[in-house]
Amino acid sequence: MTNLNIWYNITNMRARLVYHVKEYHIDGSVQEIKMWEVPKSKNRPHGLKYSFAYISGAERVIGYDNAEGKGDHRHYKGLEYPYKFQSLEKLWKDFKRDIQKFKEDKP
Repeated sequence: MTNLNIWYNITNMRARLVYHVKEYHIDGSVQEIKMWEVPKSKNRPHGLKYSFAYISGAERVIGYDNAEGKGDHRHYKGLEYPYKFQSLEKLWKDFKRDIQKFKEDKP
């Protein structure tokens, strides 16, 4: 786990990177997870900014994030859906479930 102080460049508010991992898989896919601790706000009541991404064939096919102005949401095969953040554990399970579903559906 990395413990660096950074500036979140869109809103210029203080953010602290608390986790970042990028994994390269034998099938060519990439999984990257980033989490920052941020002040709690209306858009981020849980005090986290996060980005979970799964890339296959050089394209993000699965993603969970809370980009500025959009709130918590999910990307799956090019479509965007609202996402109800409940906990980091559930977020992780939902992300892994989507990756498994994507792999099973892939020809």
